[in-house]
Amino acid sequence: MKQLILLIIVTISATFAQEQKSIDITIYNSELGVVKDVREFDLKKGNSLIYFKDIPNMIDPSSVKINFDGMIYEQNYRYDLASMQKILEKYIDKTITLKNKDEQISGKLIAAGSQIVLQKNEGGLVMIPDVSKYNISVDEMPAGFITMPTLVWDINANKSGKQNIEVAYHTAGIRWEAQYVALLNKDDSKISLKSWVSIMNNSGATFQNANLKLIAGSINRVRNNDNYLKMSIDSREGGLTSAIQLEEKSFFEYHLYELNRKTSLLNNETKQISLFDANYIPVKKKFVYKSYLGKQKTNAKVIIEFLNSKENNLGMPFPEGIFKINKDDGSSIAFIGEDRINHTPKDELIKLTTGEAFDVLIEEDAISSERISDIVTENEYEIILKNRKESDITIDVIKYLGLNHKLISSDYKPEYKGSEATFKIPVKKNSELKFKFKVRFSY
Repeated sequence: MKQLILLIIVTISATFAQEQKSIDITIYNSELGVVKDVREFDLKKGNSLIYFKDIPNMIDPSSVKINFDGMIYEQNYRYDLASMQKILEKYIDKTITLKNKDEQISGKLIAAGSQIVLQKNEGGLVMIPDVSKYNISVDEMPAGFITMPTLVWDINANKSGKQNIEVAYHTAGIRWEAQYVALLNKDDSKISLKSWVSIMNNSGATFQNANLKLIAGSINRVRNNDNYLKMSIDSREGGLTSAIQLEEKSFFEYHLYELNRKTSLLNNETKQISLFDANYIPVKKKFVYKSYLGKQKTNAKVIIEFLNSKENNLGMPFPEGIFKINKDDGSSIAFIGEDRINHTPKDELIKLTTGEAFDVLIEEDAISSERISDIVTENEYEIILKNRKESDITIDVIKYLGLNHKLISSDYKPEYKGSEATFKIPVKKNSELKFKFKVRFSY
């Protein structure tokens, strides 16, 4: 059986020879690749069939665009791939041969599956419960089968001879994402940063020596499932340090990264490419509690934030991705948390939540409620901030007031940003502090 399939592959390749001239692939965050594939064919003037193989099995046939000197009448996407079971089903009522080292059996195939039933030439039936012990031989490949997903075009060429055919199409099953590895220094004042791009190709095709581009941004797409057929960290001081492989530029309302060399994307492969390194980035560590106007007991969140600016050795678009954050205590490195960021342009603040502070606790409770009218109520809340650390800290207490809420009194003056009030409350080491505030609700 293996011998027959090998012969078929060679025959198809010889009959429909095509030379690939170039391939470009643009990959999006959202399971989408856009491919431009240029191949040379030896065409005959007039009507003929062209077989365009080695394509993804997750191609969107409705997205195919063809450019050549001629006209295309019809396109067919053939993906009924040959398999042992399918070939045997085509040989029902036809003669096949089974061989092993001890015997050879020929006969008309009556039933095919996990078991095979043959009608022998000399009469009688042979039932074979375990076909794995035999090699199965048939005369030829049944008509209509192919060995790989293929686009078949019925074309009319304007002239004979070798000609480049340029094909562009969309495929699912391929995506990329950014990954960031950060190292926080001993006193939590600076980080070094390593950024990777990971490309996952599960499209069903291999793209050899391709020109690679990546698009960062959220594109609008109309979903139609029927269309898709099937660490090392350098903590030295300084700015960007790695050789730039992915050159960034604006593209429409998105950002485009272009690899400055050709690369190959194998099917079922994950490839990582260095995006950039940056060192000596100033950061702020914050303890944050978000109040939800109800009784609760929790720990403060720990947030590391930095400005994505040129002055901070950055100032470039950060594609959406996951930050893995480590800390250097002077003698060893430990993992302290991870967070995901959205697409973030330059000169914007990046906030990373590493986890909860073990030694910083908050308790909140409503201590009074007064109805002012049928539609107005005033509630008073008390928050207890407990700092069990050996150092003084400031805790940011954040309260979202909304359109119908109003802060009418507080022990501490907040900073407002829209409907959000932030109280920056200093708490001494090994101590606790209480503060109260009153909110008016209008219904």
